[in-house]
Amino acid sequence: MRFKKPLDVLLKEASASGEGTLRRTLSSFNLVTMGIGAIIGAGLFSLTGLAAANNAGPAVTISFVIGAIGCAFAGLCYAEFASMIPIAGSAYTYSYATMGEFMAWIIGWDLVLEYALGAATVSISWSQYLTKFLHLYDIHIPPQFTMSPWESVTLADGSVVSGYFNLPAVFIIVCLSLLLIRGTKESAFVNNILVVLKVAVVLVFIAVGWSYINPSNHVPYIPENTGKFGEFGWSGVLRGAGVVFFAFIGFDAVSTAAQEAKDPKRGMPIGIIGSLLACTLLYVLFSHVMTGVANYKEFKDSAAPVAVAIAKTPYAWLQKAIILAILAGYTSVILVMLMGQSRIFYTMSKDGLIPSVFSKVHKKFQTPYKSNLLFAVFVSLFAAFVPVHVVGEMVSIGTLFAFVLVCVGVMVMRKSDPNTPRPFRTPWVPFVPIAGILICISMMVSLPGDTWLRLAIWMLLGLIIYMVYGKKHSLIRNGKLSIPNDPPNPHYTE
Repeated sequence: MRFKKPLDVLLKEASASGEGTLRRTLSSFNLVTMGIGAIIGAGLFSLTGLAAANNAGPAVTISFVIGAIGCAFAGLCYAEFASMIPIAGSAYTYSYATMGEFMAWIIGWDLVLEYALGAATVSISWSQYLTKFLHLYDIHIPPQFTMSPWESVTLADGSVVSGYFNLPAVFIIVCLSLLLIRGTKESAFVNNILVVLKVAVVLVFIAVGWSYINPSNHVPYIPENTGKFGEFGWSGVLRGAGVVFFAFIGFDAVSTAAQEAKDPKRGMPIGIIGSLLACTLLYVLFSHVMTGVANYKEFKDSAAPVAVAIAKTPYAWLQKAIILAILAGYTSVILVMLMGQSRIFYTMSKDGLIPSVFSKVHKKFQTPYKSNLLFAVFVSLFAAFVPVHVVGEMVSIGTLFAFVLVCVGVMVMRKSDPNTPRPFRTPWVPFVPIAGILICISMMVSLPGDTWLRLAIWMLLGLIIYMVYGKKHSLIRNGKLSIPNDPPNPHYTE
C-alpha cells in the first residue's frame, strides 16, 4: 500500500489542458460505440465457435451468460472509478490511487496482455476472414503467409504446408496504428461507421438464421463431459466462459479514453454500462442461432465459424457481404484495443515507470504517436508468429485479473476516501465487488494450466523491468510528482 498517488493530483491531471495533453473530442455516443466496437469482435465471430467445439457445445450461450454476470459486477466498479477519476490509464490508475505503485505496475503490465494481445488475437481472425473473402473471388494468398510457424494446413492435393508468418494480420495492425497517430476524433469517426456495419451483420445473421435452426443440433444442450475437466459438461461451460470472456473486454477499454471524453463524469458510466448491456443480449442470441444452424463439432479448429454456419442456409450467397462486414467489425475492435494500450503506456510514462518517450504527444495531432509506433511493431510480432488460441487465452486471464483488482479497489477507496464525490456509485457495495471477484477468479481457475504458466512468465518479466527501471525513475518515489500547472509537489503517501 506504499506510494499511493494522491487523488487530488489525479483530478488535476484529469482537468489539465493545452500543449502536451490529450484532446477532449469524444461524446457519450462515441464512448458507447467505442465500447461496442471493442466488445463485438473475435469473441463473438471467432472464439464462440472454438469454445462451442472444444468446451461447452451448444451451452456456449450459458458460458456467455456467466461471463456477462461477471462483467456486470466488474463493469459497475469500473463505472464508479471512471466517473470519479476521469483520466487515461484505466485499472492502472485506479490501482495507483487505492493500492499503491507496486500493484499499479502489476496491473499496468497485465493490461498489455489485455489490449495489445487482444488486438493481436482479433487481427489473426481478421486475416482468416480476409483469406476466405478473397477466395470467393479466386484470389489466393499463399497459406504460408496467413499462419504462424506453429500452424499447418492440408491442401486439396493432400500436401501439408506450415506457416511462415501472418502477413494480413500485420498489415491491418500497421494501418490502424497510423490512423490512431492521425487523431482520436478521426479514429472515432471511422469506428462509428464500422460499428454500424458490425451490428447490422449480427442482427441480419440472427434474423436469417433463426428460421434455419435445426433443433437436433441443440441436443444434448450440454454435451457429456469426456472425463477431462473443461471438455464439455458443466466444467466445459465454465471453461467456455473463461475463453469467451475475451469478448467482453470492450467496456473497460472505454475507461482508457476518459481523458479524451468531453464530459467524462457523465459519459464514462453511459459508455461502460450501455455498451455492455447492448452486447450481452446480442451475444446470447447470436451464439444460440450459430450452434443451431450448424453442429458445434463443425466449428473445431475454425477461426471463421460464422462462415460455416451461413453456408448451411439457403442464403449462402450473402456470405460475401457478411464476411466483408465482419472484416469491418474486426477492424473496429483492433482500433479500440490499440488505442487503449497506447493510453495505458502514456499514463505509466507520465508517472516515470517507463521511459518518457511513450508520453510524448504529437504537436499537431495531440496523440501519443511514439507509443502507437511501438505497439504497431510489438502487436504485429504476436499476430505474425503466435497461434490464435494461445493469445486468446492469455488475453482472457489478463482481463480477469484486471477486473479482480478494480473490484478490490472500489472497496478500498470506499474505506480510504469515503467523502470523495462519486458521480456514479456502484450499488450494493460490498456485495457487487465481492461477487465480481469470486466470478472472475472462478473463470481464471477454469483456464488451462499453461495459460497460468504464460501469465507467470509475463508477470516475472514485468517485475524485472519494474525493479531495473520503474522503481528507480518513479516520480512519486523521488518526490518529483507535480500537479499540472502548479509548482513541483513532493506529495506522496506511504
